[in-house]
Amino acid sequence: MTHITFFKNSEKEITGFYSAGHAGYAESGSDIICSAISVLTINTINSIEAFTDDKFDVSVNEDEGIVIFKMAMPVSPETSILLKSYELGVSSVAEDNPKYLSISVKEV
Repeated sequence: MTHITFFKNSEKEITGFYSAGHAGYAESGSDIICSAISVLTINTINSIEAFTDDKFDVSVNEDEGIVIFKMAMPVSPETSILLKSYELGVSSVAEDNPKYLSISVKEV
């Protein structure tokens, strides 16, 4: 199972996320749940890098399926929308596939 934890500040703004694990829906290379999560995650990080001037730290361990993404403060309105879009996307995947993806929120 993949688990994603969103980090949110006291204003409920997303400031980062931690994604860990492999969905386990199918074998590697055929796992559409894992693929969906990967595409949403990579596209969000690449979009923030390409379309904003915001700074962030990202750490990836492909073998264990871990991505740690943390924004430097403050978060621009553009980045905030991209992170909300990511949350919407992965939450939709989790709603349809609760055995393979779980979502939580941690206040930071």
